[in-house]
Amino acid sequence: MTRRAAEIRLDALLRTACDVIVERGLANTRTADVAQAAGVSQALVFYHFATKDRLLAEAFAYAVEQDLARLDAVLRSSAPPLAKLRRLVRLYTPAGRPTSWAMWIDGWAESLRTPELEKTSRRLDLRWRQDLATVIADGVADHTFECADPPGAAWRISAVMDGLAVQLAVHDRVISRRQFTEWVRLVTARELGLDPAQLD
Repeated sequence: MTRRAAEIRLDALLRTACDVIVERGLANTRTADVAQAAGVSQALVFYHFATKDRLLAEAFAYAVEQDLARLDAVLRSSAPPLAKLRRLVRLYTPAGRPTSWAMWIDGWAESLRTPELEKTSRRLDLRWRQDLATVIADGVADHTFECADPPGAAWRISAVMDGLAVQLAVHDRVISRRQFTEWVRLVTARELGLDPAQLD
């Protein structure tokens, strides 16, 4: 197998693994399930990943990296901090079939038992918060936001988003997307000295 073919096969395996994980859950996904869904041998799965835990951690990272790529596009843009903050809040809101959120929630839960997955989950989770803190700090520097503690504000805003997103993704009709958006805007505005209407 050429290196390019191996890379293509790896990408296809990761995409398939994500589909299987969303359907079966991290704890119930076996390497045999991924191999069958991908139409390859289980030996090929082990060739790429060595262990089931490595497969799960890399599939989780692959799924989350799709979200983080969208986050990076916002951060690299030349938009002012307030526009970036609005986009970040929209990116974080579960939409449609919450596949990404299903992966995050399952990843957090399984991280309690799987050290390799916990390391991956922590690294990706911290990256999101650091990027949010950077946007907040940039807004403080240009006097758009009033905040004495951008890292702390990023943690508090993220904690509210995480808690509400879990409710929205897991419990049907407990809260609406409109409520999620309103409450996140309210908390974010309070943290950053804004009027919630500025985050519309």
